Amino acid sequence: MRTIKIFDTTLRDGEQSPGASMNVEEKIQVAKQLVKLGVDIIEAGFPIASPGDFDAVRRIAEEVQGATIAGLARAREEDIRRAFEAIKDAPHRRIHTFHSTSDIHLKYQFRVSREEALKRSVEMVRLARHLVEDVEFSPMDATRTELPYLLDVVEAVIDAGASTVNIPDTVGYTTPDEFGSMIRAIKERIGDRAVISVHCHNDLGLAVANSLAAVVNGAGQVECTVNGIGERAGNCSVEEVVMALRTRGDFYNARTNITTKEIIRTSRLITRITGIAVQPNKAIVGANAFAHESGIHQDGLLKEKMTYEIIRPEDIGLHRTELVLGKHSGRHAFKTRLRELGYDLSPEEIETAFEKFKHLADQKKNIFDEDIGALVSEEVAKTPEIYSLVDLSLSCGTSVKPTAALKLKMHGEIFDRVEHGDGPVDAVYKALVALTKTQSNLLKFEVKSITGGTDALGEVFVTLGEDGKTVRGHGADTDIIVAAARAYINALNKLAVRKK
Repeated sequence: MRTIKIFDTTLRDGEQSPGASMNVEEKIQVAKQLVKLGVDIIEAGFPIASPGDFDAVRRIAEEVQGATIAGLARAREEDIRRAFEAIKDAPHRRIHTFHSTSDIHLKYQFRVSREEALKRSVEMVRLARHLVEDVEFSPMDATRTELPYLLDVVEAVIDAGASTVNIPDTVGYTTPDEFGSMIRAIKERIGDRAVISVHCHNDLGLAVANSLAAVVNGAGQVECTVNGIGERAGNCSVEEVVMALRTRGDFYNARTNITTKEIIRTSRLITRITGIAVQPNKAIVGANAFAHESGIHQDGLLKEKMTYEIIRPEDIGLHRTELVLGKHSGRHAFKTRLRELGYDLSPEEIETAFEKFKHLADQKKNIFDEDIGALVSEEVAKTPEIYSLVDLSLSCGTSVKPTAALKLKMHGEIFDRVEHGDGPVDAVYKALVALTKTQSNLLKFEVKSITGGTDALGEVFVTLGEDGKTVRGHGADTDIIVAAARAYINALNKLAVRKK
């Protein structure tokens, strides 16, 4: 049985989803979780894109072990050298460089001939190979490239030193039969001289199907993202392609190195950090993926789960185990449960999370794993606090104009403000704006419940924009108005850090 490499590009292509940008600490948190998930290669970013992206890739290369760390680079010398500088300290490193090959791109975007594109691709692969042993090349828009020319490019870059050739369906244009034939033709041409990789977009909803067709026809690596996030309609979903190979190993005769019990935790981490919700009916990680309403289905499940479930929920880490923890629980029990849930925190982070847990336990009757996950994620991805909430009180009702009395700590001093609004959240946000004198605009406001019940921990996500910068803030509390205040303050702190 062949082992298919999983190349995760959540931190690069996934982050290109509108509103999905992450700060450096969040990227490191995601990269560490991707190692736990078992991905083979992490594309940590596009180092030349910005100083922040370079710093994130460099930090991941230095701090995250257990996977090959890749940096993306256009087929330009400055890009490739910048990528090398970012990844040079990784124990296992890869430069992934690319150049378009379709006539559409060459004529309208790059304005170069096929010969020039081929020459530049070969030269830049040689440069990358001089810097690192592991080089991947992508002929961008490969599925709209004439096959004879594509084969010439692939063979030339392998001769120049590429050990992986990635065939991107950049605009999600191809179909499984067509793509499978293309991969088979490339395999027949190059044999085992390089690994064939595929990077499929989901514009026609075929990214996973195309990737699996490629595996059948000789591909040895699949590029994908958690929850399928990415440009436009997204990318091939890592959880879907992995579970398809696992569930139908008899058909594909292929496996991966993924630890599938980490799938749900990884999915929820990406949702929490990016704020991009997973649709309920999404395969594998959707809320309804293991829910059954039909009476016929329920009857079958009660008799034998295999009648209507082809995947065991436990295999992807899905469980609803209630934490037997409360306000009388000690640090040892809390730390033990954190370890069981797979969290690796510093003593300082554990202490802060424990204090938040005790506060939550005073408010909530039942504590769930999801509650702990929200507290921990909030602590690990913490932004330096310029503003912090000291106190908040509200008055509202059918005959009372909503009023918020807010106390906020700013630059070490405490200030207070009372404001009226159309609703309690509006009043709180008006008080925050007045105190902080921010010029930011609230672009998006989202609320969701982490667990069930009236005492559920609620999460609020806000998107703020100011001077062309966009940030997402997150807050969690059993009081949804407090969560809303914390989310706004979290976003203001991120904006302040970006300004610095």
